[in-house]
Formats: sequence, structure tokens, C-alpha cells
Amino acid sequence: MAEQQQFQLLLGNLMSPDNNVRKQSEEAYENIPGQTKVTFLLQTIRDAAAAEEVKQMAAVLLRRLFSSAFDEIYPILSTDLQNVIRSELLLGIQMEGSPNIRKKICDIAAELARNLIDDDGNNQWPDILKFLFDSVNSQNVGLREAALHIFWNFPGIFGNQQQHYLEVIKRMLAQCMQDQENPQIRTLAARAAASFVLSHENNTLLHKHFAELLPGILQAVNDSCYQNDDSVLKSLVEIADTAPKYLRPHLEATLQLSLKLCGDTILTNMQRQLALEVIVTLSETASPMLRKHTNILAQSIPQMLAMMVDLEDDDEWAIADELEDDDFDSNAVAGESALDRVACGLGGKIVLPMIKEHIMQMLQNPDWKYRHAGLMALSAIGEGCHRQMEAILNEIVNFVLLFCQDPHPRVRYAACNAIGQMATDFAPFFQKKFHEKVIPALLQTLEDQTCPRVQAHAAAALINFTEDCPKSLLIPYLDNLVKHLHVIMVAKLQELIQKGTKLVLEQVVTSIASVADTAEENFVPYYDLFMPSLKHVVENAVQKELRLLRGKTIECISLIGLAVGKDKFMQDASDVMQLLLKTQTDFNDLEDDDPQISYMISAWARMCKILGKEFQQYLPVVMGPLMKTASIKPEVALLDTQDMEGISEDDGWEFVNLGDQQSFGIKTAGLEEKATACQMLVCYAKELKERFVEYTEQVVKLMSMPLLLECARVRGPEYLTQMWHFMCDALIKAIGTEPDSDVLSEIMHSFAKCIELMGDGCLNTEHFEELGGILKAKLEEHFKNQELRQVKRQDEDYDEEVEESLQDEDDNDVYILTKVSDILHSVFSSYKEKVLPWFEQLLQLIVNLICPHRPWPDRQWGLCIFDDVIEHCSPASFKYAEYFLRPMLQSLCDSTLVPECVNVNEVLPHWLSWLPLKEDKEEAVHTFNFLCDLIESNNPVVLGPENANIPKIFVIIADGFINESFKYEDGCCKRLANVVRQVQVCSFLLFWYCLIQF
Repeated sequence: MAEQQQFQLLLGNLMSPDNNVRKQSEEAYENIPGQTKVTFLLQTIRDAAAAEEVKQMAAVLLRRLFSSAFDEIYPILSTDLQNVIRSELLLGIQMEGSPNIRKKICDIAAELARNLIDDDGNNQWPDILKFLFDSVNSQNVGLREAALHIFWNFPGIFGNQQQHYLEVIKRMLAQCMQDQENPQIRTLAARAAASFVLSHENNTLLHKHFAELLPGILQAVNDSCYQNDDSVLKSLVEIADTAPKYLRPHLEATLQLSLKLCGDTILTNMQRQLALEVIVTLSETASPMLRKHTNILAQSIPQMLAMMVDLEDDDEWAIADELEDDDFDSNAVAGESALDRVACGLGGKIVLPMIKEHIMQMLQNPDWKYRHAGLMALSAIGEGCHRQMEAILNEIVNFVLLFCQDPHPRVRYAACNAIGQMATDFAPFFQKKFHEKVIPALLQTLEDQTCPRVQAHAAAALINFTEDCPKSLLIPYLDNLVKHLHVIMVAKLQELIQKGTKLVLEQVVTSIASVADTAEENFVPYYDLFMPSLKHVVENAVQKELRLLRGKTIECISLIGLAVGKDKFMQDASDVMQLLLKTQTDFNDLEDDDPQISYMISAWARMCKILGKEFQQYLPVVMGPLMKTASIKPEVALLDTQDMEGISEDDGWEFVNLGDQQSFGIKTAGLEEKATACQMLVCYAKELKERFVEYTEQVVKLMSMPLLLECARVRGPEYLTQMWHFMCDALIKAIGTEPDSDVLSEIMHSFAKCIELMGDGCLNTEHFEELGGILKAKLEEHFKNQELRQVKRQDEDYDEEVEESLQDEDDNDVYILTKVSDILHSVFSSYKEKVLPWFEQLLQLIVNLICPHRPWPDRQWGLCIFDDVIEHCSPASFKYAEYFLRPMLQSLCDSTLVPECVNVNEVLPHWLSWLPLKEDKEEAVHTFNFLCDLIESNNPVVLGPENANIPKIFVIIADGFINESFKYEDGCCKRLANVVRQVQVCSFLLFWYCLIQF
């Protein structure tokens, strides 16, 4: 008895506001054996004399114990004690007077039941099923609540007997949802029904069987919302996310209800936003289904726009010097986010016609809030309505630019936001078509000294514009851009000294960096204008509130250095390195969330690119903090619904719902910095090669990449082999387990490169066995995915947009197939015919790829694989001729080849009109060489009648030269010069006519 009292005192201390008392109590609790904990916790829960908060704490801890350590504790308990636990829990539910404690005991019972379902689905606690049936039919409302709560918490409680009880379950839920006297029963029944549906998200037959419960769920959503309870509405959002097709029979009613709740201002903002979330989520998870209900969509879009108008007047907004985080709970942010997601989910063909007129009306409204919302709406829909907006972008841009001069600063801010977003969404088309309008408008807005927030956002829009602007387009504006940015920088430096304001300066510094990054060597004349001031900022901006400014200035200096090159930068390199070294020395004193960290990491990598091999001397200073950041391990947690109540996504956590009232959480804070650090390690390995060898052993424990092997070569074959063995297992395992196709393709590419680099003997028998199984699984998955896409094409909701998404999926699968081919290529090129016995496990799958009925990418890559077999394994490869020879011959006669055999004389004029290539520098050289071939062979189509195309060819050559599409050392450069020289020699009149074209 004394021990029990002591234990209850300990539980009380676990809730103490005194940190020391609480910490000591936590340590004492952790040291108690599991069996003892279970006994004391259960006794506390059943102790009528114990304080309610102590009983509540005991219930939470016992549930958590069963959730996290069941296998370590429960099986070793005696059978008698196990029986006592089960019976006491059921007795506690029946006898407990406090509804709150009863609910907590139900949670324990549900958790215990979850763990007592064996691998075959047998429920080893049959008494709880009898308890459920008895309780749900009881006259005691508390017991009916308890039964529904347990079922809601663990809908799989019937185990392998579920099918037998399916009709009973449905009848039980339907009956409870019709309880007119007890609204809490209706609410719980609706939540339990939703939980049951969610736990069978892919069971179409079950969804059809339970479809008749949906009207009851929708009624409960409506009723509970007006009782200030949004729990059923949240369940509806989950269904829309996880099992949207369950809603199909009553989709119209679901959408109408959501629309009604969203528009009802009597409800709280959170409830209205949740109602909107149902529609928005369905636009993402069931877009084909939703596209058939355009009437609802046409009504929901004005609701989103109305939310975006819900803004507060704030006299301090225009002069605020801190960019406060968006109020993510506000209607304005919710409406904007909803528009963005709906546009991406449903596509511009549906959304743009519905929203265009609304936006135009808002932009003409005398109330600034409507104009602001209209411009922000344009920003939000750009990504989703890309194709449709591009056709009318000229009209949109002309209209938006007018608002850069709007009398209200929030509207001018929104105009800058729209320009910046369009510069990103429509790059580089936007820059090419509108540079003459946009750059002057942004520079004019940048001069607005009355409103720092607008100034800063104009600078941010300029950053977006210049980041994706072709260099050749930016050069003519360089003088004017630099002049404006320098004047503003000087003025804002003075304001920083006099007033301590920094917001505009932060953005202007980044604008300078972006301009330099795009202009590259053309920024050399302006280098001396900026560098002294930038160095001064880094040297003197040491206060905590200036950390972001200092970080951005460090970024700016390093980007300018990279742009102008080593020769120009060397005059300041020593000073800059000393400033960076001083910051680096203080690195350990920086707080984990210090914004300077990520800027410093990136800046060091740029310095490495500038200095090349000379950077090796700084590695001892740089690598420690870099490895520390790259080694960050994010916190992860498996939480149930109640554990999550105290954790917010605003705290840096993101969650994935796993079903059964459980979620997987990961704390994402620091992951961006970790990713940046890993990229920088790649940069060091790439730039320094053998001079990075001292750090390869540390880095290989974090990352596996071919570059490390190249760095390690200098230490000899034994060291290289040890490093490869360390990497190999991890790479093969990752290929088998990585779920993200983008990441998987990179891993497969790295693995193939490593094999090529290491050569024959790098894989042992176990490696080959595991690799063979994984590649076989990838090929089988490829075929299975194709079959699933064919099934989706037969779905009643199939439409053009679905086909587009299926094509995207197919492209992803084909890309993985190319990586399978890469790995096989590296294996064949390294091992030759020795690997053929291993290859035979994949043979039939590769043969399937080249069957005549397969899509052309399958056949292409299947033939590529057989090409490698022939090239690297001949003459042993001839035994496979029966598989590949006929398909190869058939491919030569493929019917799809015919339309591609077009008349070259028809193609060449089109080809010539597309020159020069400005974006793809690698292909540009080959293109100019081909142009030279055609000119040198006097091709009449290219030269034109009586050499009429020569002036145009001169323009193409000049554009290519200005755009740096070829270099002096390229062979085509000399050939192009000869073309110009030949015209000059042969016909001075023609040469003169060509010159006046410029």
C-alpha cells in the first residue's frame, strides 16, 4: 500500500511545473521495471480515492507502455496477471464515474486489443468483442460511448472474424447514427464509421457495402459543426484524402455540405477552412471525379476568393522591418493555398475560365483588399493554369504592371508578388517576352522610399526574374540595374547605421547576387562598386538581429567572386577568406537555427570553385562544421492521435497518417541545411579530387558517391577497395528500398558509375545475388505498373487530364528502366562474358521488353541491353541470338518509322528558323557543325535562292557568338569564321549587306 502511494506521488511529480522535480521523477519512473509499472499504473487507474489528474496520467502512461513496449513487457507477465489486466480494464470502463477517465481506459483497451490480434488475425481477447456488443446495445449512454470509442480507436478489432460480423457492424453503426436523443452518440458513430472505412482504404467492395452510412456521416458533420465540434469534419477530410472513392455515391451531397459550411460565417474560421479542405483535397486525390461537378467548383472558387479578402487594416504594415511569418490559420492564407492546390489538382482548363472574370472584377474594386486578393489569386493559380495562362500572359502582365503604381502599398506589394511568381512559373518565356516592361517597372517600384515592405518585395521579384533570365537578355539592362541597386544599397546602408532598419538591404543584397550570378563575367566592371561595401557589412554586422543580413551578404560576395572569376576576385580573396574564417571560428558558438550557417556552407563551396586546388588549405577549418551539419539526424516518432494533440506542425514536425489512429512524424527542422551540406561535400570532392582524400573516410560514412572513389585512388588499390566495400552494400540496399523515383534514379546512376570505376571483381557472389533479385523486381514492377495504368484507362473517371498524369507516370517508369540499363551496361563492360550465367535470371524479362506489342521505349531499352550483351560478351552472346535477332530485324522495318522519314528539304527551313540554340550549349556546338556541313556543301535550301539566306546565317552566327553558344577552341568556331571570310572575299556587296542587318 505504501509503495502504491509512493508511486502515485511520483505520478503527481511527473506533472510538476518545477523542471528539476519533473526531471528527477522521469528518471525514477524510467528505472521501474516494466511489470511493476503495469501493476502500479493499473491499480492507480482503479483507485477511486486517487486524484483525477493522477489517474489520467496513469492511464496515459499505461496506454503508451502498451503502444511502445508491448512485446517486451506483456508476454512475460504471468497468465493470471494478463487475465487481471484484461478484466480490470473492462470493469474499469463499466464502473468509472469520470467520462474523461473512462475514455482514457477505452484507449488502453483499444491499444491492448490491437496488440492481441495475432499474425493470423485471431483476436486473443474474445471478451472484448462480447463487451462491445453488450455495451453498444446497453441503455447506459456511457457504455455505448465506450464501445464506439474503442471501435473508432481500433476498427480492426474483429480480426479475421470481421467478414462474419460485417453486417452486424454496419447495423450497429447505422443504429447509433440515428440516435436522436444523444448527439454525442451520433458523432462518435460517424467517427467510428469513418475510421472503419479509412482502415480499409483500398477495399472497394467494403466501401460499396458501407455506402449507405455516408448520409449519416454527412448529417453528423453538419450537426457537430454547429455544436462547436469539428471532429467528424476532420474525419471527412481524411476520407477525402485516403479513400475518396467512398464518397462517389454521395459526392454531390458531400460537396454541397462542404460548400455550405465553408460559406457560413457563424462557424469558426477553422471549421470553414476544414470544410473547404474537403473540396480542395478531393481536387488532388480524385480530380477526375471532381471535374464532373463543375457547378460546385464554380461556387467554391468565389468562396476561396472571399476568404482571401478577409484581411486586417494595419497602419504599421508598410514600415515593418521584420518579415513576419504568414498567419497560416488566417482565412486569407487558407483561401490562397486552396486556389493554388485546386488549380494544380484540376488544371487550368477547368479553373481558369471559372476564375478569370472574378479576378478581373476584383482588380477593379475600389476596396484595396479586393485588388490585393485578385493579384494574389493570379500568383496562386500560375502553376496549375500554366498552359492556359501562357496564351493570355501578355494581357495579364499589362494589367498587373498597372498595379505597381496603385495608391495602396499592400496592392503594390501584391503586384510585385504576382510578377515574381510569374517570373518563376513561366520562366524563361516570361523573361524573354516581357523584359522590356518588367525590369523598368520593378526598378521604378524599387525607388519607393515611402514603403520599405514594397521596396523589399520589388527586390524579391527582381531576384525571381533575374534567376531564370538568359544572360543575353540581361546584359543590355546591366548598367541601369547596377546603378539602381547601388544607389539603393548605399541609401539603405545609411538607414541601417542611423535607424537600424535592414529589410530592404537584405533583399537588395540578394538582388545584386542574383544579377551577378546571371551576368557572370559581364559583372567585372561593377565589381569594385560593390565589394568594399559588402565586405564592410560582413565585418561589422555582428549583432544577433543582423544575422540574416550578414548571411545574405556572405552569399552575395561568394556569388560575385564566382561570377567575375579568380583573376578579378584575387585582389579581395585574402580579406574575404579571413572574414569567412573568423565567422567559421565562431561557428560552434552559433545557435542551431542561425541563418548564417546555410549561407556559410554554400559560400565555402563557391570559394572552393574559385580557388580550385588552393582551397585545400582551408579544409581543416571548414570540414568540421560541415560534417556536423551533414550528420544531422532528424527526430522521428510514431504517435497516436492523443500524443499528437500536444504537437503542432508549426513546431517543425510533419506527419503522415498510417491508419489505426497512428501517425509517423518527422521533425524537418535542419533537413534543408543537411541537404545543402551534402551538396557541398559533393562539390569539394568534385573540385579537389585527390586533395580531398584526407576526408574520404569520414564522408563515406555519410554518403556513397563515385566522386569519393576518384578522390581515394591516390591512396592505392587496397584503400580504394575498402572504401568501395563500405559503399557497395549501402548502395545495393538503397536501390531495393528507395521509394522516391527521383532519388532512386540518382542512386542507380551512382552505383553504375562506381562499378565502371572499380571494374572487374568489385562485386562478390552475395552482391550479385542481391542485385539480381532487385533488378528482377524493378523489371517486374515496370510491367505491373503498365498493367495498372491500362486498368485506370478503363475507369469511369478517365479523361484527358488522367491520361496526362498516366503519361507522366510512364515517363518516370521508363527513366528507372534506363537506369536498370545503365547498371547492366556497367556490369557487362566490367565482367564481360563471365556475368552471363547471372544475367540469365533476367533474360526472360528483357526478352519481354522487346516483344513487338510493347511500347517503343521498352523495346528501345531492351535492345540497348542486348546491344551491351553483344558488344561486351561476344562471341558467347551468340547463344541469345534466338531472342534478339528477329526483334532487331523487325525494328528496322517498324511501321512507326515511316512518318518520321520526312523530306529533309521540308525540315531544313524550320530547323534554320530555330537557330541559334541558346539554352543547350552542349548541343549548340553539334548544331553549328551541322550548319557548317550544309553551307560547305552548298545546300540550296540552307543558302536560299541566289544566297538569299546568307544575311540570316550571319545573324545566327553573331547571335551564337554573343550568347556564347560556342567557344574559340571549338572546331565549329573556325569553320564559322571561314564562312564569314569566304563571303567577304567572294562578294563584298553581299558581305556589306549582311553587316547592315545588325
